[in-house]
Amino acid sequence: MDNSDQNRAQDEIERLRKLVEAEGVQCFDLRRQLDRAGAEFEEFVSIAAHNIRESLRDIAAYSQLMTESPDGSAEVYLARIQEGAARAQSLLGDVVDYWATGTGAQPSSRTDMEAVLRQALLSMDQQIAERTAIVTHDPLPAVIGDFEILTKVLRHLIKNAIEYSGAPAPRVHISCKREDLECAFSVQDNGPGIDPAFQGRLFSPFKRLHGKEYPGNGLGLAFCRKAIQRQGGRMWMESAPGTGSTFYFTAIAA
Repeated sequence: MDNSDQNRAQDEIERLRKLVEAEGVQCFDLRRQLDRAGAEFEEFVSIAAHNIRESLRDIAAYSQLMTESPDGSAEVYLARIQEGAARAQSLLGDVVDYWATGTGAQPSSRTDMEAVLRQALLSMDQQIAERTAIVTHDPLPAVIGDFEILTKVLRHLIKNAIEYSGAPAPRVHISCKREDLECAFSVQDNGPGIDPAFQGRLFSPFKRLHGKEYPGNGLGLAFCRKAIQRQGGRMWMESAPGTGSTFYFTAIAA
């Protein structure tokens, strides 16, 4: 073997050594990511199970009281039982939505956001009427995304804007700005606003700023961000006390 052959052999050995090292680093990183994902999943399941058990305990307790109480109190306990069942059902649905949006292939169809908004508002007719809310919007473009998921995202954002508004007549405005290959959507409300110190926790599962003061289980915004990220977009918010809140999300322009 002459010098040139030896040099080629050494180069090949060095290339293989670097490849093995790189594969080892990738395997380590993958293992670390899997461990982190496993820990997050365990925490998520633990909190979800706790919340579901809490609703079931309420159902069991009021069922027992209902059997032991005079007839005059039965109607009150029945209402509490129905509330507990509704909470458990809502939580289970939101848990399924939250995890389902992180699985499967990424959607790539052209979606008309005007149609998405119409569908979201149609499912909220009763809530909008009860709060005498006013929902307005600018012309909305088409994007690349999943119709059903984007409908759920808009519904969550509009629902939150209405529920957490302290105004007698909540106002919500949806608009969009084209930025290169992205469309940046905004959902703006006239609510009390949120202190920047607390905004970081809003998109985490089960993190709620108002405890049980308002309905919900703390999964809505977590689902929204995860769903938007899954489709290649971003989500964030801007707010300050007394100025209302604006939630933003991006999607690939069609």
